[in-house]
Amino acid sequence: MSTGQFTKSLRKEDVNTEWWIVDASGQTVGRVATKIATLIRGKHKPSFTPHVDDGDCVVVINAEKVVFTGKREDKKTYFKHTGYHGSETFTPVKELREKHPERILERAVKGMLPKTKLGRKMSKKLKVYVGSEHPHEAQMPKKLEI
Repeated sequence: MSTGQFTKSLRKEDVNTEWWIVDASGQTVGRVATKIATLIRGKHKPSFTPHVDDGDCVVVINAEKVVFTGKREDKKTYFKHTGYHGSETFTPVKELREKHPERILERAVKGMLPKTKLGRKMSKKLKVYVGSEHPHEAQMPKKLEI
């Protein structure tokens, strides 16, 4: 009979999520993405359980003002393949920033989440907006300083 500490495993019924707001203006893509991925995954909580989605929701504003270090703005490309032969596309960062600047952070964070059903469910907790306006004021998000 062991008398000691027990590891408490969180159930999905016991999860309480919070809302966070992140201002990405002037921040480096990777550094912001790691903080956001940690919040979405729930690793900042003492009750972290790997097989349960116990992370928080994150709202990112000013996504168009995020920066890359070095020459990544000119050299980095994003790869996409539809599954058909010869249907691969490479999109440079400048083109993606002009058309869909919010996708830069979305892709960076999604790459840091698990590649499973749970990871896809977690990625829906990320809300990225261009500009400083967002429709989530009713959730009373806390400001995250990075």
